[in-house]
Amino acid sequence: MIEGMLEGIRVIDFTNYLPGPFASQRLAELGAEIIKIESVQGDPARHTGLKRDGTGIVYLANNRGKKSISVDLKKEGSLDVILGLIDSADVVMESYRPGVMEKLGLDYESVKKRNERVVYCSITGYGDKGEWSSLGSHDLNYMALSGVLAQLKDKTGRPIHPSITIADYFGSFAACERILAALLSKIRTGKGSYHCISITDVMATMMGNHLAIYEETGEPYGISQLNGQILCYGIYETMDGRFITLAALEEKFWINFCKAIDRPDWKNAQFSCQKESNPVYRDLNELFLSKSFQEWIEFGRQVDCCLSPVLEVGELENFPYFRDKGMVHRTEEGHLEVSMHDGSVKGTGKSPSLGEHNSLLDSQVRQ
Repeated sequence: MIEGMLEGIRVIDFTNYLPGPFASQRLAELGAEIIKIESVQGDPARHTGLKRDGTGIVYLANNRGKKSISVDLKKEGSLDVILGLIDSADVVMESYRPGVMEKLGLDYESVKKRNERVVYCSITGYGDKGEWSSLGSHDLNYMALSGVLAQLKDKTGRPIHPSITIADYFGSFAACERILAALLSKIRTGKGSYHCISITDVMATMMGNHLAIYEETGEPYGISQLNGQILCYGIYETMDGRFITLAALEEKFWINFCKAIDRPDWKNAQFSCQKESNPVYRDLNELFLSKSFQEWIEFGRQVDCCLSPVLEVGELENFPYFRDKGMVHRTEEGHLEVSMHDGSVKGTGKSPSLGEHNSLLDSQVRQ
């Protein structure tokens, strides 16, 4: 089990919505104490979108195992109390626009005067410097500006609107990565540090292969073997209108596939094009259309050829891979939940009610 890996690490979390809360929830499942500082209205995610028992689903899904303190930072004395909590903190996280924490008196330089060993992480859209830094922004903006959205196009060349906030999640992972590296550095040097995560920059780091290939060839869609151009690496439709992924890039996997379908004559067609003018491609499409989704799932379990189903979200819970690992599970209340880390205990904590742990403020005042 991995829950205690960050035991004793205290994180003061000023983040809202998704990127910051997802990052701190991952730290919470590793054992860190996360104290979420909310306004008297609470994290806006509490009140946004679909709700369960009056609380936003997005909030419930990304704030498990944390403590919540609700405070009006403009109220006299509140700042000193929060700074008192930060005195004993290892990490401070925030996701406001650049300049907001400074106005509140909670920016890194202010905090550092009281706690030189603190690791301070700001999660932003465009960084904390330059003309873009002050602009409002969301996941779709980061996807677009980084060049990643242009990689997701339909057959007409129109970018596809993702139904998952990919950039927000990658920004979360980058924040965790930087915080953990900074904590390790503090152990080695005794010094804290400041870190600003630009989600747009994080997404741009994914474009390294694409930029190098574009410079050499002018091809804008990255590695040709992976972008839907070749026979052995693609998405194919089944008899019942579902989809299967085949990723038999290595020769041994392609040979396994060809043997299993009794088409050894396809051996040399592995890297041929996905075009209607290619007779093997036409035959391969017909082959996948000849069996049901479930039949191909069983085929992929029996034949080692890098074949797996395109699952819908409602299928994850009972699909053998996730069922056996227990990673997608139900809470005691019967709600679906996904563990942040393989090996962590199911139900590592509920999302706190607003101000549920304000007693921490009372104890701070007494000190």
